[in-house]
Amino acid sequence: MMFKIRSSVVAMLLIGVLAFSAAPASADQEERQGTVHQATAAFNDFVRDPDKTWFRKHIGNAQGILIVPKLVKAGFIIGGSGGSGVLLGRDAKTGEWSYPAFYTMGSVTFGLQIGGQVSNIMMLIMTQKGMDSLLTTDVKLGTDASIAVGPVGTGVGVQTADILVFSRDKGLFGGLTVEGSVIKPRDSWNSEYYGKPTTATDIIVRRNVSNAGADALRATITKTAKGM
Repeated sequence: MMFKIRSSVVAMLLIGVLAFSAAPASADQEERQGTVHQATAAFNDFVRDPDKTWFRKHIGNAQGILIVPKLVKAGFIIGGSGGSGVLLGRDAKTGEWSYPAFYTMGSVTFGLQIGGQVSNIMMLIMTQKGMDSLLTTDVKLGTDASIAVGPVGTGVGVQTADILVFSRDKGLFGGLTVEGSVIKPRDSWNSEYYGKPTTATDIIVRRNVSNAGADALRATITKTAKGM
């Protein structure tokens, strides 16, 4: 009798442990997929914006695109910004875009600053140096890779920076500055999203993983890049 009771208790504990361990995994997967959905929505908003004509016309010339759908900035004397996003690379021969690799972006600033701001950030990676820097452990914008504000409207002149930054801002700060921000791949998110140990290089260069949840994002970027 005692053995049966103990067995039942052990079984209940095992069920509880399994349920507890499974729940965060499911929640994590929803969060990762949510970031992809937000990136898709942010990208679609960008290409519909009449001020983003240059952005829309030159995606096909970029080696990659980093989308941070919600970069949140807040501060009082000491401020900071942070957000999660995805990086996709374009195959130079086929024009095919990779599946997304997850990244985080953040910075700390000092000085008188009061308020808050939420920005949609799009970065067109224009050079191999820019792509290589993003595939390392981390990159500091303006130091490890040159950056410039992307042209508004149709734009003029030749753009020579490694990374061109475009934004749509809402909040009190205005004129978001990303120079000095640090961007790092989120390998734990990548591994969880693709179901096995995965790095940004696996996703963007080797292209040995896939997730159908990102097909809509890849499709809308491909359609825009081809001018369809």
